[in-house]
Amino acid sequence: MSLLSFPRQTAYYSGKVRDVYSIDDRWLVMIASNRISAFDVILPRHIPFKGQVLNQIAAYMLEATKDICPNWLVDVPAPNVSIGKKCIPFRIEMVVRGNLTGHAWRTYSSGKRELCGIKMPEGMKENDPFPAPIITPSTKAEQGHDEDISKDEIIARGLATTDEWNTLEDYALKLFNRGKKIASKRGLILVDTKYEFGKIGNEIILMDEIHTPDSSRYFYADGFEERQMKGERQKQLSKEFVREWLIENNFMGKAGQRVPEMSDEWVNTISQRYIELYEKVIGEKFIPQQLTEEDTYQRIIESLKKLN
Repeated sequence: MSLLSFPRQTAYYSGKVRDVYSIDDRWLVMIASNRISAFDVILPRHIPFKGQVLNQIAAYMLEATKDICPNWLVDVPAPNVSIGKKCIPFRIEMVVRGNLTGHAWRTYSSGKRELCGIKMPEGMKENDPFPAPIITPSTKAEQGHDEDISKDEIIARGLATTDEWNTLEDYALKLFNRGKKIASKRGLILVDTKYEFGKIGNEIILMDEIHTPDSSRYFYADGFEERQMKGERQKQLSKEFVREWLIENNFMGKAGQRVPEMSDEWVNTISQRYIELYEKVIGEKFIPQQLTEEDTYQRIIESLKKLN
């Protein structure tokens, strides 16, 4: 989608996968693109319907968790567009992990037993569940890679006060528990995820998308224990398969590395995996919608007119 312009627009930001417009410094118009990123790099091919998948899963999950904490979402005027409250963000991501997977496993398999100040038990295998979910925060980088950070460092650097951290921790664990319950009803395990929060005045608000394949990892519950016992790879629905493909093709976002070529077949495979996750998590058939840019724009305008 090309660059848009809205009445009372005060700012514009293009992120890795979304375009964000500020209105009156009070509202955000967030357009989920079909771009895809991994290792903090935007990959060269767009993934059909990815923006719609992410936007609609996020809207569903925000509605399903609004009793736990307030969130930013006000309206979803188009399949890939959300409008909500503009917050002052905390410059941290609350990463919650239920299993030893991904970055946590790579850290563990290197011999380390501590991540973000959290001790990890001895004797664990890849994908084993932790005794209880752990929070391993990261800094929210404007550019480049996010970095692991501990609770003590967050407070010492003034990224959150002790009271704010306690609220963030409480919200994150409750959201994760709700996400696991929703996933369980669909035959899935919510393995890990991230949450972003901000403030409006003194109120802490849940921001951004939640429990989507870009922010979360899901395993199929059926056969999980058996696969663990046999040391087999878990069947998962997440963006991790894209990262694994990149690693296999010698790309991890490091200087001098080149993104491998993405064939039409591979792009379609990624799209189908996103759609599969939507249908598993939501429990409904995915209905692709391709609005024109003009139609999307007009829907956003009509939605903005309803805001004070």
